[in-house]
Amino acid sequence: MSDQAVLEALSTAAGPENVLTDDESLTLMASDLHVGGHKPVAVVRPVSSQTVADSVAAAVNHGYAVIPRGGGLSYTGGYASSSPQTVIIDLSAMNRIVEISKDDLVVTVEAGVTWKQIDNALRPLGLRLPFFGTFSGAGATIGGGLSHGALFFGSARYGSAAEIVLELEVALADGTLMKTGQGALEAGSKPFFRGFGPDLTGLFVHDGGALGIKTLASLRMIRTPKEEGYASFAFDDLTSSAKVLSEIARSELAEEVYILDPAAANEVAAAPMQSAWAVARQAGGYLRAIKALASLARGGSKPLPRGSFSLHMVAAGRTRSAVNNDLDSAARIALAGGGQQIAPTVPRVARATRFSNLDGVLNADGGRWAALNAKVAHTDAEKLIAAFEAMIAPYSAEMAKRGVRLTYLASTLGNQSFSFETVFHWHDAWLPIHRHHLSQERSSVLTEPSANPRASALVDDLRQETVSLFQTMGAASNQIGRTYPYLSALTPGPASLLMGIKDQLDPKGMINPGVIGFSN
Repeated sequence: MSDQAVLEALSTAAGPENVLTDDESLTLMASDLHVGGHKPVAVVRPVSSQTVADSVAAAVNHGYAVIPRGGGLSYTGGYASSSPQTVIIDLSAMNRIVEISKDDLVVTVEAGVTWKQIDNALRPLGLRLPFFGTFSGAGATIGGGLSHGALFFGSARYGSAAEIVLELEVALADGTLMKTGQGALEAGSKPFFRGFGPDLTGLFVHDGGALGIKTLASLRMIRTPKEEGYASFAFDDLTSSAKVLSEIARSELAEEVYILDPAAANEVAAAPMQSAWAVARQAGGYLRAIKALASLARGGSKPLPRGSFSLHMVAAGRTRSAVNNDLDSAARIALAGGGQQIAPTVPRVARATRFSNLDGVLNADGGRWAALNAKVAHTDAEKLIAAFEAMIAPYSAEMAKRGVRLTYLASTLGNQSFSFETVFHWHDAWLPIHRHHLSQERSSVLTEPSANPRASALVDDLRQETVSLFQTMGAASNQIGRTYPYLSALTPGPASLLMGIKDQLDPKGMINPGVIGFSN
């Protein structure tokens, strides 16, 4: 089959205006925040579920692999193709909120809708998703979040994106559109329940888009808690702060609770007063705004103790007394664990400025970053931290020589999972997606670094060792992509079952080959 033949088929399926072949689009769509792949033969930007399905069938029938792409803000190679015989399905035009059912507390959206779009639509209605988005929610999409394990805002109480989805519509390799959940019933039903029979919805969650391409998702909502409260604490070391984080999580006191290391905390707190208006607006009411700004000012003028690891939390509930009780309980836990209470500048700003611009794709100085994450039981957190610190210690001199530094982010996913994230930072030439998402304001003051292949190679080596360490500890990871072993890490029974499902849904192996361990 020739490229021209598949391009003609794609034009028929999606419309010629929605098939992009210019070099700029192909280059942009081939890379994420850390790696690039082969440029695809085309980028298709469908505008409906049916055109997604028709485009998938057209590509597969012509022998081309199909890779779905949402906001493009991941860093595990989830859409970095190993072959040029690839078509990327860019779901950014599938960005409509289909229905908001206030009485059933369900919102149905197309897969290209961002977390910010949903938040903006629901907030005036007094509604919210339980888990309601990632740091990059201004660009990250629902389809990508469900494929790669989105988490953060609300995750300490409500888990990840996987826990809030009730029903999916998925385009399969043969062009079939299939619904899961109650939508799978022949009689048809509203999306309201996920657990009727085996969990078909769960098959397509955290799959990296390897089993099919998500086109629609129905998500459960909650009424927005009327009250919020914030608390922050400083600790001498990561281990003691992690113990307190785990106990706060087990006690179910927070909607999100997380730890920043000294370098990361200083970066977050460096510009809090620039967010003063957002903080005042978030507070709700004149008196609350004054109190919020006073707290922000105290935090801005009294920085964290030098070298401290800082724990930050957001409590939420129906009444002020309930929120205050949760904050008081958390304070008792933190103080007993060696913490020092500080002004809650960081969590207040983080909530108030959620889903702001995407300048965070680069460090404040224009350097690049790449993260890795591991999820373990709370009782294994200390062992995980110690093992990573022992692994990385021999590289300290080489890292300093190459200008590679490390920061940490620890958080909790529900009340049972400790999440440990290591972030490598270095100066290197930007990838297309960095330039694409950087605001004009930041672009005007930053200078792109020169290519730094030695630092980049060191980062890749350290990432590989880190992934191997996480695997030996039986850790779970979200955003698996092509970075973490999954299929090869399974015991034979589950691996065989998953391969059988893949063969049934995608017998030619053309839907995002290589992701989560399926063959290229």
